[in-house]
Amino acid sequence: QVQVVESGGGMVQAGGSLRLSCAVSGRTFSFYTVGWFRQAPGKEREIVARNQWTGVSTYSADYADSVKGRFTISRTNAKNTVYLQMNSLKPEDTAVYYCAADPRRTALGISEYTYWGQGTQVTVSS
Repeated sequence: QVQVVESGGGMVQAGGSLRLSCAVSGRTFSFYTVGWFRQAPGKEREIVARNQWTGVSTYSADYADSVKGRFTISRTNAKNTVYLQMNSLKPEDTAVYYCAADPRRTALGISEYTYWGQGTQVTVSS
């Protein structure tokens, strides 16, 4: 059974930074597509960033327009971990952030990810 565990959430002032971590158990983690999502109160869950295997030791990174230039997704396969570095945070970034992983090496819709974490709260004050 693959487990996904997020950490690193918290409270920060606008303009500040946080780094979220997503630890994924699984022997073939290096091939997994991993995404970060968020859900604000009263809103639907939305994708924030995705990291996808595209070839031998290469990965693609995609971002929502709202976070481009501010957030960076990266991974350390030796630690089975994906990170989301969030800089220049804004109050509108306040949400529960979820990490999801899937062994399929392809772009996936939100509902297609197989394994989900419990989420971590990020609160940005103005």
